[in-house]
Amino acid sequence: MSFFSKIFSRDKANAEMRPLYQAIVREGRQISWYEKGQVPDSIDGRFDMIAAIFSLVMIRLEKEPELDQHVAWLTEIFISDMDGQLRQIGIGDMVVSKHVGRIMGALGGRVGAYRDALENGKDLQDAILRNIFRGEKPEDAALAYVTRQLSAYHAALQNCDSDEIVAGHIPDSGVTG
Repeated sequence: MSFFSKIFSRDKANAEMRPLYQAIVREGRQISWYEKGQVPDSIDGRFDMIAAIFSLVMIRLEKEPELDQHVAWLTEIFISDMDGQLRQIGIGDMVVSKHVGRIMGALGGRVGAYRDALENGKDLQDAILRNIFRGEKPEDAALAYVTRQLSAYHAALQNCDSDEIVAGHIPDSGVTG
């Protein structure tokens, strides 16, 4: 792929997938995840919630092989955003790529854990406890809330048209209240 093809590919990725990425981030920042769900309201907690929503969207889009390029573009936007976020909090140029690599590994692990739980009838709560609460068990009601909401969100995504998802029209998790 030529230099110009790569540049124009990124432009197309941003134009087509940016609304979906923004919708994922908006969903992951809903205040109820942090209040009712007791997700830590920290850099890590916000990453974990955005990664959870991102993972559910990825799992849904992966079911349609013709969307592979869109999945790749969405991932590129995620990487670019994480790179920018790291720089904003003061991580220097020399180690940003190492941090981005760790973030991508963490994201891949989360996608795998959620996919495994959802597709193999395993307990989603275990994946949530490990990947959102990082093994620190919150109150039972909070863990049940996050599990219930993410399970319902996954189910709602299954009923969405893939073109609508790609356009950034994803379901509302209902956590705003």
